[in-house]
Amino acid sequence: MRAPDHRAVLAIAVPMTLGYMTTPLVGLVDMAVVGRLGEPALIGGVAIGSVICDVGFTTFNFLRSGTTGLTAQAVGRGDRPEMLATLMRALVLAGLAGLLMMLAAPAAALAGRAVFGGSPAVMEAMATYVLIRLLGAPLVLANFALFGWLLGLGRAGAGLVLQTVLNGVNVAAAVGLVLGAGWGVAGAAWAAVAADAVTLALGLALLARTRDRSAWPGWARVIDRPAVLAMLGTNRDIMIRSFVLLAAFAFFTRQSALQGDLVLAANAILEKFFLFGGYFLDGFAAAAETFVGRAVGARRRDIYDRALILTAIWGFALAGLVSATLWAAGPALLALMTSATAVAETARLYLVWAALTPLAGVLAFQMDGVFIGATWSRDMRNMMLVSLVVYLAAWALLMPAFGNHGLWLALLIFLGVRGLSLGWISRRRAAETFGAR
Repeated sequence: MRAPDHRAVLAIAVPMTLGYMTTPLVGLVDMAVVGRLGEPALIGGVAIGSVICDVGFTTFNFLRSGTTGLTAQAVGRGDRPEMLATLMRALVLAGLAGLLMMLAAPAAALAGRAVFGGSPAVMEAMATYVLIRLLGAPLVLANFALFGWLLGLGRAGAGLVLQTVLNGVNVAAAVGLVLGAGWGVAGAAWAAVAADAVTLALGLALLARTRDRSAWPGWARVIDRPAVLAMLGTNRDIMIRSFVLLAAFAFFTRQSALQGDLVLAANAILEKFFLFGGYFLDGFAAAAETFVGRAVGARRRDIYDRALILTAIWGFALAGLVSATLWAAGPALLALMTSATAVAETARLYLVWAALTPLAGVLAFQMDGVFIGATWSRDMRNMMLVSLVVYLAAWALLMPAFGNHGLWLALLIFLGVRGLSLGWISRRRAAETFGAR
């Protein structure tokens, strides 16, 4: 097994970047489609509903990231039966967790009313979105497991196909159901459910084509107690980390809502810009996950060091490019995304902060990939908690003084602290895993 070069990193990063980029484009299209209805309350309702659903989905994002790290380590050891057993464990967990989320949908909508506030029109749109969107929870979580497994194998091309299908169906269905059929917010939610169903069917069809039948593990290996406990331990810490991350963004949305429907709608659109930049950079985080996982499985420090250097170089270069693009194209994108002039004008006041988010967060994205691949999940959890404390302290100082500008600056500080704290502790963990140089 050779240490990665630029070509190897790009072979994973480029397809995954293309796939990830379609995800925020779905959010942009959904927001634009609903925004064309000309009612800020509907934009705010979809924004809050998306946050509520994302809290649930991202809480279980370990089904992707945890599966990636464990699969990549099995690849490093050359253990094919364990590669497949890891996927099967993840799919079982996805089904159970998804069923719980479906049953909890009414409670989630009620919690959204209590936590976020907002006008009656915003709350009605939010509840409609949440109750429909969570019907597809088992599909979403099963797709997480499949995407993570493919990434752990380094099959970025297959991941790109599934991601493109997922988001392509979502965009087409959203346009058709919201604007064509006139279903409004409900149409955006049903579009997402339909896209997840189509993608899962395609992913399972690809899995069924696995040629090496002798590598399929028996159920005794799938439910092997030490392996299950190892997955649960890793997933527990990643789940806590993901929940805290979503809580931070939910807090941002709540503070936006408390400033009125206009600021809420403006911040919701700008947050999609941030997600666009983040998913763009996630392609190189995905490369870090794959190569770091293999390095840990094979106990190869040279592979680890090379992956760290190359993903950092590409990540920072692209972060600068994405920030410049968002700043230059931001006004035109805002005009496309909403016909409400007041919302677009308000968003322009805060565009600079959204444009800076890729630069503030690039190290955090890269380090997430490193720690997921190495399954250093406890440190991810702990540094996320530290970053949240710093974020809340910054908010308490900056928002009273600078209003919504202060809220955005606190978010940038949060992103920066996440990356710096993980970068600092990664040196110690590498020495413990591979031995001192």
